[in-house]
Amino acid sequence: MFASGPETGHENRGVSRPLLVPMRFIWPYGGSRVFLTGSFTRWSEHIPMSPMEGCPTVFQVICSLSPGYHQFKFFVDGEWRHDDRQPFVNGNYGVVNTVFIARELDVVSPSVSPEAPSRSHMDVDDVFICSEPVPTISDADLEVSRQRAATFLSRHTAYELLPDSSKVIALDVNIAVKQAFHILHEQGIPMAPLWDSFKGQFVGVLSALDFILILRELGNHGSNLTEEELETHTISAWKEGKVHLRRQIDGNARSYPRCLVHAGPYDSLKDVVLKILRSKVAMVPIIHSASQDGSFPQLLNLATLSEVLKCILRHFKHSSSSLPILQQPICSIPLGTWVPKIGESNGQSLAMLRPNASLGAALSLLVQADVSSIPIVDENDSLLDVYSRSDITALAKDKAYAQICLDEMSIHQALQLCQDANSINGQRCQMCLRSDTLHKVMERLASPGVRRLVIVEAGSKRVEGIISLSDVFRFLLGV
Repeated sequence: MFASGPETGHENRGVSRPLLVPMRFIWPYGGSRVFLTGSFTRWSEHIPMSPMEGCPTVFQVICSLSPGYHQFKFFVDGEWRHDDRQPFVNGNYGVVNTVFIARELDVVSPSVSPEAPSRSHMDVDDVFICSEPVPTISDADLEVSRQRAATFLSRHTAYELLPDSSKVIALDVNIAVKQAFHILHEQGIPMAPLWDSFKGQFVGVLSALDFILILRELGNHGSNLTEEELETHTISAWKEGKVHLRRQIDGNARSYPRCLVHAGPYDSLKDVVLKILRSKVAMVPIIHSASQDGSFPQLLNLATLSEVLKCILRHFKHSSSSLPILQQPICSIPLGTWVPKIGESNGQSLAMLRPNASLGAALSLLVQADVSSIPIVDENDSLLDVYSRSDITALAKDKAYAQICLDEMSIHQALQLCQDANSINGQRCQMCLRSDTLHKVMERLASPGVRRLVIVEAGSKRVEGIISLSDVFRFLLGV
């Protein structure tokens, strides 16, 4: 297709040239087979690109180039493509991307970056990033997007979330706590509604957070709860003592148990979303009763933000232009929690831990920081794994909780117990890039079992932030 040009060399050609600089090329738009070609291959050789681990839609390859001006293009599933978010020109070979490599490495393209054998904070901070202007959205388009999203949610009901067939698990408040957590682990569910047969109604939920509080209480030498009592300690007894325990932790717990947060099948999707956000729960039971006094309630479903998000994507699938915000890159909108840049002191900090930190430290951080997951990173803040509240139920397997000390077990060891749990298509860490659009992020969050995406730097997987389902809905509704 292309005429031959002067070759500058790349790492797979075995060409020895002075001042060769390893450069990472990124194609973040998906595909089955992606190749790179350019002036440095004389436009004749296609260099295969590999999908990034945990980000199957992002392809990358490292080539060694000499300082100077280079042109390149991508060959994606049999079609020539260029990245319009990187510098490009219209020349003899059509529209091609360009990159300039300075001798002192003082200019770096945002998606084509020098690759070092070992990256540290200093390596990154000392490089000047010359980025393309980030597209912004007008206040009018933002308001229109939010209004249309809110209108859709207000006009549709929780009844539309009910599947044709499903299994919903509820637990009796009189069974032992230990048995309840075995059930949660075996069924692979993070929480279950609680049924009180004496009252004839659903009275609450048992979640992974309860197990975290119980484990921390067991590790407390002054605790009244022993491992032997846990064998017979009922859910009802635990719930009665939980309010006092929560008051010791944050000082804000009420003196009476919280009422069960639930919704009816004819409540609007907006009401369902707001109940989840305001109560800071993962899901709400959809309960229906044919009688006015609420007797004989029927548990129909457990509504999640993921299911509501699927409804939004289906509705706007063929009219995404009616929500202008969907095409915005996530780095350009106030969404999620980001690692502060150098010199920034405002905003919420992002909690991260090293793999050698203790499990006790992780559980304390989950409770005190009121977060549902913690990125586990190496010394360069590159993502290794994620430890979530739901991972704690893995300790119920084979009574592992009775054989460990929270302050002696590391997060790395704890993750070994749940390496097969909470994984999506074999991947525990679900990631995205700062350049991804809101629409792309929403599609990934709508996947079963995905509750958050860790924002990483392409290539290095250095953590830049995190976006949860709750973050998306708070942004869409402006709450």
